[in-house]
Amino acid sequence: MASSSSSGLTFKLHPLVIVNISDHCTRVKSQMNPPVTSAANTTSNNTNGAGDGVVTAVSAAIPPPRVYGCVIGVQRGRTVEIFNSFELLYDPIAHSLDRAFLEKKQELYKKVFPHFYILGWYSTGSDAEESDMHIHKGLMDINESPVYVLLNPSINPAQKDPPVNIYESELHVIDGIPQLIFVSSSYTIETVEAERISVDHVAHLKPSDGGSAATQLAAHLTGMHSAIKMLNNRVRVLHHYLVAMQKGEFACENSLLRQVSSLLRRLPAIESEKFQDDFLMEYNDTLLITYLAMFTNCSSTMNELVDKFNTAYDRHSRRGGRTAFM
Repeated sequence: MASSSSSGLTFKLHPLVIVNISDHCTRVKSQMNPPVTSAANTTSNNTNGAGDGVVTAVSAAIPPPRVYGCVIGVQRGRTVEIFNSFELLYDPIAHSLDRAFLEKKQELYKKVFPHFYILGWYSTGSDAEESDMHIHKGLMDINESPVYVLLNPSINPAQKDPPVNIYESELHVIDGIPQLIFVSSSYTIETVEAERISVDHVAHLKPSDGGSAATQLAAHLTGMHSAIKMLNNRVRVLHHYLVAMQKGEFACENSLLRQVSSLLRRLPAIESEKFQDDFLMEYNDTLLITYLAMFTNCSSTMNELVDKFNTAYDRHSRRGGRTAFM
């Protein structure tokens, strides 16, 4: 496999594709785990305390299952934008994907998204394998130059970039024989407003144990505090660097100074009259909405109290009236 692609294509990957592949892998993995867990628990009961090591060993010995599917999107000139994906079954004997389901799915997507085309396929694993080329060649009758999106499900705490690689196929001459090989391509994460809202919603999902609103507010404030703290640290590092540059401890970098100057020019806009008026108006509107909610809650509580009092008083009157009549 070559190090990098020479096609000159620009790839844009949407978060929905990463979420779909991750969800597909998680579901398949969770379906395969129960038999392993059951066997490991039986072993742990027979070994009197040595079960934890057996469970760990069994889990480590079984590699994560590979999943397969297709990626769809659009290509405008030299820019390839991958919008969505769907799952496919894999035939390990023929080393191919389910073509009947693929063609049916393609027809359905054409009715809803007429501009979307099948751009390639996806799978999971740490690196592209030799058998992947058979699947890749099988899709060349649909797309003459399909892309291969590979997601690595292994957890690496030291990795900061998304565990996703995009490969193209190029024809190289190896030992005098022309062969198709996978070459890695760079990509950028592209999002639209709907995806940003969805990702934010997933990040702020209510806990499954029925956490209260106070718990969610505490988690939100903790995230805000962490973001502000990180911003403060970055500004402090930048300030120390500029002071050291002014003292002559570091060489003067004009490109960095231009970026800092551009950043500082945004600050006076925050102190303008228009900003203060808009801020105060939004702040007052927020306070009014808060007070209105408090009044509404208070009125509701008062109405409930009056209803309960009327009900209790009405019962007391009836009971007293029957006693006097008797």
